[in-house]
Order: sequence, then C-alpha cells, then structure tokens
Amino acid sequence: MDGKRLYLAVAACAVVVHVGALWNGFVFDDRYIVVLNPMVHEPSGVWRVFAEPYWPGNLAGAMYRPLAVATYALDWMVDGAAWFHAVNLLWHAGASVAVAVLADRWAGRGAALVAGLLFAVHPVHVEAVANVVGRNELMATLFTLLAVYAAVERRSVGWTAVALVGGILSKENAAVAPALIGGAWLVGLRPPPGRQRLAAFAASCVLIGVAYGAVRWAVLHPYAGSQNIAPQLLGESPVAVRLTAVAAFTDVARLLVFPLHLQADYSPAERTTVLSLLDGRFLLGLIVFALWAALIAVAWRRRRRLEAYGLGWVAIAYLPVANLAFPHGVVVAERLLYLPSVGFALAAGAALARLTPRRLAVVVGLIVLAAGIRSALRVPVWRSNATAALSMIEDAPDSYRSWDYAGWEFVWRGQSDRALEAFRRAGAIYPKDARIWLAAAHMAFALRRPMLADSLLARADASCDRCVTAYRNQAGAARLRGDSAAADSLDARARRLASGP
Repeated sequence: MDGKRLYLAVAACAVVVHVGALWNGFVFDDRYIVVLNPMVHEPSGVWRVFAEPYWPGNLAGAMYRPLAVATYALDWMVDGAAWFHAVNLLWHAGASVAVAVLADRWAGRGAALVAGLLFAVHPVHVEAVANVVGRNELMATLFTLLAVYAAVERRSVGWTAVALVGGILSKENAAVAPALIGGAWLVGLRPPPGRQRLAAFAASCVLIGVAYGAVRWAVLHPYAGSQNIAPQLLGESPVAVRLTAVAAFTDVARLLVFPLHLQADYSPAERTTVLSLLDGRFLLGLIVFALWAALIAVAWRRRRRLEAYGLGWVAIAYLPVANLAFPHGVVVAERLLYLPSVGFALAAGAALARLTPRRLAVVVGLIVLAAGIRSALRVPVWRSNATAALSMIEDAPDSYRSWDYAGWEFVWRGQSDRALEAFRRAGAIYPKDARIWLAAAHMAFALRRPMLADSLLARADASCDRCVTAYRNQAGAARLRGDSAAADSLDARARRLASGP
C-alpha cells in the first residue's frame, strides 16, 4: 500500500468510527464553554478570547486555552452542534494521520498502518472526540505531533516553534513537546542537529515558555484562588497524593491496552485516596510501573528504538496529569490519555510490524473491528445531557460526580425536586465539595424551602474554610444560565464571607 492510500485509510477509519458524533448535541461542559459563553457568540471573540480564561468567569480553575475557544467562535458563525462535531472529526483524523506519518518515517509502512489505525479507532479516545470541548485534547495532540515532526524530521526551528505555540494555546499539556523531541534524538530515531541548531531549538523553547507564562499570568492572575485539584487529593499529604497517583497506573494501563469498560468519571467513591504502602491498589500500580520499565529496558537492549521511544512517550505525555509532580484536577480521566496513547500506538505499530504480511493483515483487521465497534457504540453516550448522565450513573454509580451531573440535567429540565435529590445523594457520597451543597441549596430555594436551604448552605460552609471562590463560581454559573436572582444571592454571601465575621 502506498503512502497516500495508507493515510487516506487511517483518516477514513478515524471519521467512520466516530461519525455518530454528528448527531450529538452540546453536553455538560459544552454548555458553559460554548453555548453560554458570550465570547463564542461574537465574531470578535476569535481574538478577544486570548485575553480571557478558558472557563467563562473562571468557573472551574485557572486554565488558559484560547486557541481552542477561538475555533468555537469560528464554528458558531457557521452552523450548529453537527458542525462543531464535524470539525472535531477532522482534528482527530489529522492526529491519526500524523501518528501514521511518524511511524512510517521511523519504522516503515507496516508500523504506520498499525499505529495509525490503532490510534484512529482506540476506544479511550471517544470522550475527547465525541464531546465538543474535547477538542482541546485533539488540537494539542496534533500540534505536538507536528512539533515533533518539524524538529526531528525537518530540523526546522521556526515550524517547531509555531507548532509548539499552537499546542500550548490549545491545552497546557502540549508543553511536553520539547521533551518528546529530545527523547527522539536520545534514542536515536534521528541524530540530533549540530550544536548551533540545537542551541536555537533550546532558545526558542525558552522564549516561548517565558512569553506564554507572562501572558498566562496576565490573563489569569485576577482569578487567583481557584483550585483545580482532584477531590481525592484535597487536604492530603504529599505522600498520599503520590501513592494514589501510582495506584492510578493500573487504570491507565487497562485503558490503553484493554479498554473494554469505559466511564466518564473516576471521582470518589469510584476511586479513593491511597494512604498506605501496603494498600493493594498501590502495589498493583507499582507492578504495572515495573512491567512498563522492564518493557522499555528490553526494547532498548534489543535496539528496538521506536518501541522504547513509544513507551517513553506514554510516560512523558502522562506526567503533567499524573499527580506525581504536582496535584492535578482528576486522578484518572479517559480524555487525558489522548496524547499519551500516541506512544502506545507507535510502540504497538513497531512491534506488530515484525509479523508476516498475512498475520499482520489479520491483526490489523481484528484491531479495527474490535476497537472500532467498541468506539462506535460509545459515541452515542455523548448525544445529550440525559444520555451522558444516565451512562455515568450506570458506568460509575459510586461516583459523586455522576449524581452531580444528573442533578444539573434535572436543573436544565426545570425539575428542581429531582435535582435536589440528586445533589443530596452526591453530597452523601462525598461531602467535601462545597459546590454540591451550594447547588442543593439553590434547588431548595427554588422549591421555597428556606430552612432546608440554610442547612445546606451550612454544609457548604463546613466543607471548606471560607469558600468565597466556590460561592463566586456558583454565582457566575447561575448568571450564565440567566438566573440572576440566585447569582445575586450567592454573590452577596461571598461578599459577607470575604468581609469576615
């Protein structure tokens, strides 16, 4: 198969498997980041978003992803939800082809076919592809792949810089691109450039990092105080955070290698904090890490460069969200494995390419069939808030966020009584999230039950010390929904807390 046909086959599989997303609507976070975001609704938003945080009013932590939001503003001028999802399919197809191109350059057509198709149909990607706001993962990954290609294959400082800027303005995890480039040179996929050009690469990365940090600080510092830490890790010791992070390696390995069961959330009590070195979850995660390290050692000893590099890519790309260097917003999330899975696809492609052509054809067929069917069946989960909420409750019934999302679906339907019940159930599972009690209190006020609302607000106050930011964020969310009365009430309470007793 020639290169063009191979790349067309990879792109076609990426689109066909996820084509059901064209019938999906705006779900969960799509509502706030796209549907209710005034920046997205105006043509000027294409450039104005570069001076705004990712979440409108910084509702959920300090994030800066203006390029992704700018594409939503462009999409809003064209058509509805179907167009947004069609653009996501194109980004995913582009990333899949880029994986195939790198594998082709480094290990030949057989590796390119396996790696490209595996990445195109991998079930762990459905959340990022079928959900509109998953686009930041798709964009960051494609730009990272382009940066690696530009540096390692073309040795172009300029194009590498352009791709790196595009990546980090799409999502922060693209900042791993320089490490991935260095890794390719280190394992010998291509010899590194001369000292002068190497210095130019290093200088451009430093300049981009400094400029990005300055812009990010200028945009986000007015919103200082927002936290984006996984609920399992709040208030835990550094040791407990790392033990929990190691335990999560089991989920990461399962999702990359055998993603039969998928779920949109891994919050308490689906996953809880690991506090002891003797906890079985930590020990199992440690075994997974040891197996990964052993595979890299074997690949390196046998001079299988791309296998070693691919396994190393998984670690480098996963590190920013692994809760090892610093606490992150979640312990596990399928969407966060989109970029790390590139390494898995490259390693698998290089390993399987050593099969005979007949066996390789059988393996490729089985991969496309099994993984493609699993992905296609998963895509409709993101059709609406209702389907997504029901899926979360079915897939992760012990997660408090499953009931939280179900509660917000009832809010959108105007079913305040059912929303109140769902929020209270979420709070019973995990009582430390002030936002749950605030949402429940909001519903109690809507049902004209002021005494219950006051008790729920007391639970919110007790769940964290002077939750001014939580009140302000909840007020911002209410204002975006058009509920100005609730927003004013929450803002007033935030001002009282801020002023002290």
